[in-house]
Amino acid sequence: MREARVEGPAGSVPGGTETADAEEPDRGGTTLPRQGLSKPPPTLLKAGTSAAVALCLATALAHVLLVFLHVAPPNPLSRQYSRQVDAWVFPLFEQNWRLFAPDPESVNRQISARTRHTTPDGRVHVSGWFDLSGVDDSAVRHDVFPSHTAQNMLRRAWSSYLETHGGDDRPRSQRALMMQKYLTDIAADRMTDQRGGTFESVQLRVITVPIAAPAEGPGPGSSAAAPKPVETRYLPWWKVTSRGN
Repeated sequence: MREARVEGPAGSVPGGTETADAEEPDRGGTTLPRQGLSKPPPTLLKAGTSAAVALCLATALAHVLLVFLHVAPPNPLSRQYSRQVDAWVFPLFEQNWRLFAPDPESVNRQISARTRHTTPDGRVHVSGWFDLSGVDDSAVRHDVFPSHTAQNMLRRAWSSYLETHGGDDRPRSQRALMMQKYLTDIAADRMTDQRGGTFESVQLRVITVPIAAPAEGPGPGSSAAAPKPVETRYLPWWKVTSRGN
């Protein structure tokens, strides 16, 4: 005969035994402990997420600090870490005022490239010139929303090269070496995409055509400005990582 148990107001059974912490038998007779009383440890996913968030915050703070040192007036801190600041900012995060005070182009430039490949038997093959700037101009002309890459990558790489090298193509600073490699990589990558083939060196040719000044109206003292000559500049052969098959 089964004895009925009656719980009191405090949730206890006769004899003073509480039922809250009692173990419950399952149907097979095995006693199972109650669950949900202990908090599980943090999972690996949570730890990875926390580490990723901390890394992103640290990178963002470092980026803001380096860009601030780049745009701030010269100070002892920016002079001391100028090499690290330039390595981070150039060429992707360069800051200037050209968005608000644009400097329009006064010349048209045609930047072309050709490649050189030496076969195992010693023969040298030089490709024909390929107009890199023409590809960008075509992409801008026939696109309602042209990309920043098509509009400015090659043009800004060349203008930065001029600022750091002058007219003798001799790098005199770490930034000059960086801009030379940047321009070389752009030319090599585009030649690989457009023509393929195998090559180990690349050369650039820049044809500069001045934009004629607007003609003055007729009248006494008016004179037409003499047109400036077209300038053709050949850069040295630069070695690159072997491209193609």
